[in-house]
Amino acid sequence: MKKKYLSKLGLSLTISAALLGASDLANAQGRRGRGEERSQENQAAREQRQQQRQQEQQNRQQERQAAQQPRQGEQQQRWEQRRQEQQRDSQDRQQRWEQQRQQQQRDSQDRQQRWEQQRNEQQRQDQIRQSRERDDRWQQQRQEQIRQSQERDQRWQQQRQQQQQNRELELQRQRQQQQDAQRRQDGDRDRNRNWDNNRRDNNRDNNNWRQRNWQLEQQQRAERNRQDWQRRQNFLYDRQRLLEQQRRLNQLRYQQRYLDQLRRDQLRLQQWRYNDYGPYNYRYRRGSSYYETNRYGAEMLQRAINDGYREGFYAGQADREDGYRFSPEDGYGYQDASYGYDAYYVDLNDYQYYFREGFRRGYEDGYYSRSQYGRYSNGSYSILGAILEQILGLQLLN
Repeated sequence: MKKKYLSKLGLSLTISAALLGASDLANAQGRRGRGEERSQENQAAREQRQQQRQQEQQNRQQERQAAQQPRQGEQQQRWEQRRQEQQRDSQDRQQRWEQQRQQQQRDSQDRQQRWEQQRNEQQRQDQIRQSRERDDRWQQQRQEQIRQSQERDQRWQQQRQQQQQNRELELQRQRQQQQDAQRRQDGDRDRNRNWDNNRRDNNRDNNNWRQRNWQLEQQQRAERNRQDWQRRQNFLYDRQRLLEQQRRLNQLRYQQRYLDQLRRDQLRLQQWRYNDYGPYNYRYRRGSSYYETNRYGAEMLQRAINDGYREGFYAGQADREDGYRFSPEDGYGYQDASYGYDAYYVDLNDYQYYFREGFRRGYEDGYYSRSQYGRYSNGSYSILGAILEQILGLQLLN
């Protein structure tokens, strides 16, 4: 449409120009002689035509602008469409990117979750494996301890039987010597008729009788102690199984060491021989009452407190290492309280009382890792002298 309009406009201008050219030619031929007036008219006509052409150019320019406005509108519309399409494409890309990002996040979370599951499973497997290894090591240690305990029991039983045989032989020899001495004394009484000699013989007989009676009493006490030892040993085996179930390995090792000391005590007592340690010239306090003993009994009670402190310290230390609660009365050393007891000059109940007094204080120091009641010296723990005197209250009698 635009092209047709421009073609018509060009044809019109061409015809106009042709007509104007023909008119100019005719006028030139017809008025060739007119002069400057005609020339001026022509000049005015040219100027008019020029103005007309300018006007026509302006009109054409306006027409072109008018024609271009719809096209610009179309371009604006197309641009707007392209912008909207680009915006939709951008939104689609944003949406796809967001979907990809969410998918990546889900994939990352899935991978993280699988990794966590694998790690937890690996940790669980490692814990199970470590637990089995600990159980295996504990079973091996327990079996080794049982085996060692059985071997020690066998050796101890053999030594005990040998010591028992030696003791029976020694008792037979002592009885024979006593019978021989008695026969000699009887013969002396028969031969000596003098009253003074009879009095001296009677005094000697009384002394011998008191000595034989004291020896018999002490031997009976030692025999009761040996019979009670078997009962305490059975109780010890029951405690050993309990500690194994509780997995208190440090307390179990302490109890085994205490048992070894008791066995050595039994062997030592089987070789012990009676000696006269003099009169009862010492007094000790138990609660609000006082009791008397001789020098040997006084030393044994002091050892009971000191040994009790040492054994209590080791027992408290073992419970602390096992993470067990504070309980001195639960320790086998406290319940037995017979380590170091010789069964002579002091009753077992008195010995156990003072042993436990030392044990409680040692257990407290060992459990809390301190030295309130005792000290460490020369590779061993011992109770302070002031604390020992405070517990025992020992006095020398005139």
